[in-house]
Amino acid sequence: MQSVNPSPASADRRVYRLTSIDMLRGLALVIMALDHVRDFTMAGSVQDPMASPDISPTLFFTRWITHFCAPVFVLLAGTSAGLMTRRKSPSELGSFLLKRGLWLILVEWFVISTAFTFAPLGLAPLHGLVLVPMGVIWAIGASMVALAGAQFLGRNACFWIGAAILLGHNLLDPVWPAGSLFSQGLPLWALLHAQLSRVAGPFMFLFAYPLLPWIGVLLLGFGAAGAFELSPGRRDGLLLRVGLALTAAFVVLRAFDLYGDPRHWQVQPHGAVATVLSFLNTTKYPPSLSFLLMTLGPAAILCAYADRLQGWWKDALVTFGRVPFAFYVLHLYLIHALSLVLGRLQGFPARDFLAIFSFYPKGYGVGLGLVYLLWTGVIAVLYPVCRSVAAVKARRSDWWLSYL
Repeated sequence: MQSVNPSPASADRRVYRLTSIDMLRGLALVIMALDHVRDFTMAGSVQDPMASPDISPTLFFTRWITHFCAPVFVLLAGTSAGLMTRRKSPSELGSFLLKRGLWLILVEWFVISTAFTFAPLGLAPLHGLVLVPMGVIWAIGASMVALAGAQFLGRNACFWIGAAILLGHNLLDPVWPAGSLFSQGLPLWALLHAQLSRVAGPFMFLFAYPLLPWIGVLLLGFGAAGAFELSPGRRDGLLLRVGLALTAAFVVLRAFDLYGDPRHWQVQPHGAVATVLSFLNTTKYPPSLSFLLMTLGPAAILCAYADRLQGWWKDALVTFGRVPFAFYVLHLYLIHALSLVLGRLQGFPARDFLAIFSFYPKGYGVGLGLVYLLWTGVIAVLYPVCRSVAAVKARRSDWWLSYL
């Protein structure tokens, strides 16, 4: 990437923007793109390669590092909403969050699902049903709807409610009905803590993100917004202490392995590396307490040092973090289109790629090294587009820009 001075990140007139938050959000977006490039282009790619006992450490950490994306993305969405309490009354903020949440759910339904499948009229493997994966955008949108009401209780109450959800939801593991993405026999309320699918008319909804823990993360982020209103020195010191405490809590909780994750780790006969992989292989669906401690702790530590970092790469991350919605939508369409081109180059008909990657033909795909190369290209292509969008948002205050 070329130099980015002056950048929209430094010229943003919206004085409430915090560089540390935008940089961390931008980093989460860039790492998330790696996971989606792997999904769409890697030979034999599956949603959770970490489930394989034969996974290589390189592939394991390629997937593991992307675990940081959703928790950081959701927490910072809550934090950004919490910072709005300085500019909006509870009624104004509740109205905004409700409309924003419903908007995101609709975007997931009609825009994001099409990006994943390129088949808005239905998939042949699903007997013509229109596949609607309900992922992280759904989780944020539905959580915002919940926050629209909860924020009337105040930030402190939201913080403690969120903390209680995250600390206690794993108590449900032994009694809550478990399910996979294609489980249709569960009652709809089970989506609060389990994956499931539902057919409604021409649509098949896949609820990949069980909702309850993500509501907890968003409420926690909303309640923690006060930390970012402190002076930079006090803020960064607090973030560092919290991050170290959360990371230490993960190590201790996971080591005892008595609570916090339904997936237990084991000493592996193949050696120390395999044992470490087992230790780090926590549960994302729904995100366990161990999973959230493992990801949010290091994220807080990084955020504590964000303002001290300098360079073109930081400006680029801040730019991406200023336009998360645009990045998310564009990167999915770009990566899916890239997979179609790659498939044609490998001799497959284009129609085989008018589907979600789970239905891609056998024999398609590239190795992990080329996945990283393609990911770099995707980020390079997206940067100038996101920079332009960020510049518009920095100069103007039209109401509709807040939805982008």
